[in-house]
Amino acid sequence: MMEIEKTLVLIKPDGVQKAIVGRIISRFEETGLKIIGMKMVWVDEEFAEKHYPLDEVWAKNVYDKTKKVYDSSGKKMKQDNHIEFGKTIQKWNMNFLKEGPIVAIVLEGPHAIDLVRKMIGATEPRQAAPGTIRGDFASVESYILADAKERAVRNLLHASDSVEGAKREIDLWFSEFEIHNYENALDKHF
Repeated sequence: MMEIEKTLVLIKPDGVQKAIVGRIISRFEETGLKIIGMKMVWVDEEFAEKHYPLDEVWAKNVYDKTKKVYDSSGKKMKQDNHIEFGKTIQKWNMNFLKEGPIVAIVLEGPHAIDLVRKMIGATEPRQAAPGTIRGDFASVESYILADAKERAVRNLLHASDSVEGAKREIDLWFSEFEIHNYENALDKHF
């Protein structure tokens, strides 16, 4: 029997403000993923920090991804310390999360984590392929533009990146009573 995964998707304030929530949700449902939890939330400082905890691995990953883009553009980053850069990005991300309401969704299905991340597209929307959510709805946004404006990259969505990450994030955003178990038309095929 196939392993069914759960994943968290957040439609960030820019996605809500652009009034594309329904279009985004439709894409997930059309692929056969099942919504088992959904709500709209306003996030405060404490909650935003829990969602974006700062640690060595995350800071290094964010720094390396951003540096690669700067290097390929022939530009020099202002910071060369990944922890300091990570603190800056964490603060910008937290501020962005608090900017407006967020639609939090738990999706379930075979390969849900990988499938959702492919559907969403690259973290930097400028690099997202056409046909992905970010590629279709946010493709003019970039790391360089966000850094120049001293703000988070407006990339519409967050999606869990691993089984462990999904469990942590779902437990943070949803109580057990907000997750629903039901059968849909595709369940008999899994």
